[in-house]
Amino acid sequence: MNIRLASAPVSWGIFEFEGLEPRFPWAQVLDEIAETGYVGTELGPYGYLPTDSTQLKVELDRRNLRMLSAFVPVDLTDPAAHQAGLETALQVGGLLAALGAPLLVLADNNGSVPELVKQAGQRSGTYLKDWKNLADGVELVRRRLADELGLTTVFHHHCAGHVETPEEVEALLERSQVQLCLDTGHWHYAGGDAVDCLKRLGSRVGYLHFKDCHPEIAAHCRTHNLNYFEAVKAGLFCPLGEGEVDFPGILAELARQGYDGWAVVEQDVLVEDLEAPRRFSQQNREYLQSIGLVKG
Repeated sequence: MNIRLASAPVSWGIFEFEGLEPRFPWAQVLDEIAETGYVGTELGPYGYLPTDSTQLKVELDRRNLRMLSAFVPVDLTDPAAHQAGLETALQVGGLLAALGAPLLVLADNNGSVPELVKQAGQRSGTYLKDWKNLADGVELVRRRLADELGLTTVFHHHCAGHVETPEEVEALLERSQVQLCLDTGHWHYAGGDAVDCLKRLGSRVGYLHFKDCHPEIAAHCRTHNLNYFEAVKAGLFCPLGEGEVDFPGILAELARQGYDGWAVVEQDVLVEDLEAPRRFSQQNREYLQSIGLVKG
């Protein structure tokens, strides 16, 4: 097993969702990612980091960071929106390719359907009746990014989206050749077990997001019908090791499978404490050190 650790701007509350403005300058975020011991980063929302590849490469190099990927949510259920989604993916992918990044993390436009935002973490089964449109949209992006930019596309399941539950993930994978970005926190809140996912779907997992999920906060969110954004603000995704996700079990299964790749340590946060993201970033790496993933 060879797992290299990265972080991402989302752990500083930098989201792709409209209406959530960044509270940290990009240079500070890159500084703190590097200073807390990570060797890679994701792009964050397009335009948050510099979009000039030469400038961004200089900034990454002087912090010894590698650019890995970008989370790109687009409308995949409406065929009329597929071309626009492809153009977005190609724009972001062009910057990634110029920086030598290997991946693009594709997602549904999570948070755009009020019913799914309200039901996040509280439903099972599948919301969609017909998967053809979504699978076609995924395959369009996957093929074009591979053919034109040499990028591998991985799909990120996400609470408050059309691909949230384990059943929905499997429905997509059955209809597409896309690899999976397994997000351990989203998988858990959606009713799944990450170790079981790796055992059953490990051959399809091409990228990892390490995220924890606090059981008491999750129960509170369900009992009080908190929507997805309210749940995140309540601290649903807690520091690694403080929640219910079985990270020792995950590492054991990844070792058994000989996983060789990246894991992005994420903690989706909406906090008022502006010191918290750096503190959590350090704490998360120290937790992974305590269970034997990283040395020193």
